[in-house]
Amino acid sequence: LWAAGFAAAQVYAAAQLILPALLLHPEQRSRSFYLFWAAVLILTIWLVNLVPVSAAGAPVLPAIQSALLLLVATIIGAAMARYVRRLWEIVPICIVITAADFASWLVGPTAGFVQQVEHYYRTFEGPPPLVDMILVKLAFPGQAGLLPVFGVSDWIMVVFFAITARHFDVNDNLIGAHGEALARRGRIGGYLPVSVLALFVALLLAQLTGEFVPALPFIAAIMLLWYGVRHAMLKVFRKGSGQ
Repeated sequence: LWAAGFAAAQVYAAAQLILPALLLHPEQRSRSFYLFWAAVLILTIWLVNLVPVSAAGAPVLPAIQSALLLLVATIIGAAMARYVRRLWEIVPICIVITAADFASWLVGPTAGFVQQVEHYYRTFEGPPPLVDMILVKLAFPGQAGLLPVFGVSDWIMVVFFAITARHFDVNDNLIGAHGEALARRGRIGGYLPVSVLALFVALLLAQLTGEFVPALPFIAAIMLLWYGVRHAMLKVFRKGSGQ
């Protein structure tokens, strides 16, 4: 219960990172622009992970690494969302990411990565596996350091769904006003998009079962369910109001 509370508080705090991204407007950029900045961001993450973690620097450096991953993922998710022209296009996107994540989990590289990460954090023998570089780490009670919780791709899709909702003027904030309105007023702490809740559900399920649970299928499923319920409720409302 304490671990779930710690995870919930940190994921909720990370959700506030999305607020400034909601104010970004799509800009026409060349392919070379995206390639250049993608290379710069990847190189930055790699260099930060090369810095040795001393006793004095733990867990400060892993926290900085995770913060950098969240920032980079937020930027990538916001950039991806600009290519969604119609809201229904998220349906095939959800299907594709679910199929790809499950395939990677069952027969792909994810299964091997999970074993490597689990072995390292149980024994701390040798250098961390390469995949550890793209895992976001959180603090938990009773742990001296930070532990990996979800991958950078999970946060990319969390931000992608939040920015897509903003582009189509859909309020996906579960606890208040539209996220863009909160961002314009500079209010922090009142934003909890559906995609962030979906990520937490996946983390909670993994914690309860003690097994690795791919987060992307849960995020995709909950987003589709939420949009489906919302669409059905709007139809009932319009029918009842005679519109």
